[in-house]
Amino acid sequence: MDSFRRDGLTFDVIDAGPSDGEPVVLLHGFPQDCTAWDGVAPALHQHGLRTLAPDQRGYSPMARPRTRKHYALRETTKDVLALLDAAGLERAHVVGHDWGGIAAWALGAWHPDRVRTLTALSVPHPAAMAKAMVTSDQALRSYYMALFQLPLLPERLLLAGKGAALRRVLRRGGLPDDAVDRYVARMREPGALSSALGWYRALPWSGRDPVGRVRVPTLHLWSTGDAFLGRAATEATEQFVDAPYRLEVLDGVTHWIPELAPERVAELVTAHVRAA
Repeated sequence: MDSFRRDGLTFDVIDAGPSDGEPVVLLHGFPQDCTAWDGVAPALHQHGLRTLAPDQRGYSPMARPRTRKHYALRETTKDVLALLDAAGLERAHVVGHDWGGIAAWALGAWHPDRVRTLTALSVPHPAAMAKAMVTSDQALRSYYMALFQLPLLPERLLLAGKGAALRRVLRRGGLPDDAVDRYVARMREPGALSSALGWYRALPWSGRDPVGRVRVPTLHLWSTGDAFLGRAATEATEQFVDAPYRLEVLDGVTHWIPELAPERVAELVTAHVRAA
């Protein structure tokens, strides 16, 4: 399959690897797209796993609703359930990075019957994140989330000069130039950046549905070079998982774990899947 539909929206997806392999859903974050997993997916295929990597809501050109509430976490998780249904899958292993990781946490809490294992890259459990906001330096690290609530200004700042500011931010994080070029080009499509920012701007709606305790085997990857997400929330995350849990710390890697440590991600995900 190369696409699926939900509520009149069409989502692009890369479905690859052995068709009879254990299915692994790969969820990207901001401002990435499914190509964030280009270094991870082939290694998973070599281990006999099938991968489904969608361009999520706001990123697929035919799935960019305009109103903020349509990017609430309930909607983004329902998109993943629709992907599983379209692929004829009762359950799958779910791997998410950044906002994709938040969706993965929600799926593990709200729909454990559809998730065989959960792997969250970079992002802690949302409840641990909320706690760290008032007990650590996490609020300072997350200043951009408040900025992104403003209308129009973030788009103007990030896209000025053909996306020069966004390009600088991504390069400072260590992303390779080819990845930077892909992501900036995608965000420069008409309406793309505003749609991607919808995930942040929908926080008032997402907050109405707290992500509860996760009840599926969970692997959590965090990197010491992450400028956006600190250790406090990471270390508090285990409190919100009522299932086997493992934290793996990658030293010296920045926030962009799928692009910068794909072999290690694939190795850890494969072991996590096999253990289940």
